[in-house]
Amino acid sequence: MDFRWGMIAEYAPLFIDGIKMTLGITVIAVVLGTLIGLFMGMARLAEAKHGASKYLLRFGVRLPAGAYVAFFRGTPLFVQILLVHFALMPMLIHPVDGMLLSGDAAREIRQNYGAFLSGLVALTLNAGAYITEIFRAGIQSIDKGQMEAARSLGLSYGQTMKHVIVPQAFRRMLPPLGNEAIMLLKDSSLVSAIGLAELAFAARTVAGVYSRYWEPYLTISFIYLALTMLMAWGIGSLEKKLHIGAR
Repeated sequence: MDFRWGMIAEYAPLFIDGIKMTLGITVIAVVLGTLIGLFMGMARLAEAKHGASKYLLRFGVRLPAGAYVAFFRGTPLFVQILLVHFALMPMLIHPVDGMLLSGDAAREIRQNYGAFLSGLVALTLNAGAYITEIFRAGIQSIDKGQMEAARSLGLSYGQTMKHVIVPQAFRRMLPPLGNEAIMLLKDSSLVSAIGLAELAFAARTVAGVYSRYWEPYLTISFIYLALTMLMAWGIGSLEKKLHIGAR
């Protein structure tokens, strides 16, 4: 096979911009997804033993949180991206009748940042659902005596979670959180379907120009491999530091 790597060098700026976009949308989605996962994970565990608050928490907090997790874990990410881009975002941001934003500002946002916002929202909601279960499992792995001891000392439920439970659970949650970040980095290639100029979009553009596929897709394959290995190394280093600090 006659590989023409010169075509990759010719479009190097496009690939570099694709790397920046891929890393940017992944980092933002992981950070926002972690925040969603933290609150939703606590919502999944919220309970009361007596009175109307028992049913309020069950049907007003735990049930919606469970439905959110079930939907985003049980449907394909590609479908979620299309649903957000073509249905949800036009409903929220529309020049005529947007529920959140309308007028010229909505038109400009959709023209210049529509694909980015749609991809970011879809990836964040998807990551949040998986991270919710990571937080739920991590919190449940902590012995119940920790909660009882903290409450007996006068700490509120929120203070106990913030200062006692979550810091201990985080060490156990770090490996699956790292895996979720790596998976999200690779899954970000799906947003090229809605026109976001990330790595997969760059490869598809070059392949379309030259009608050649080995070079561009091998290029982004090696780039994704390098990025995931770098992330795995960073997460592994953080795990070791936390483990040493826990001794």
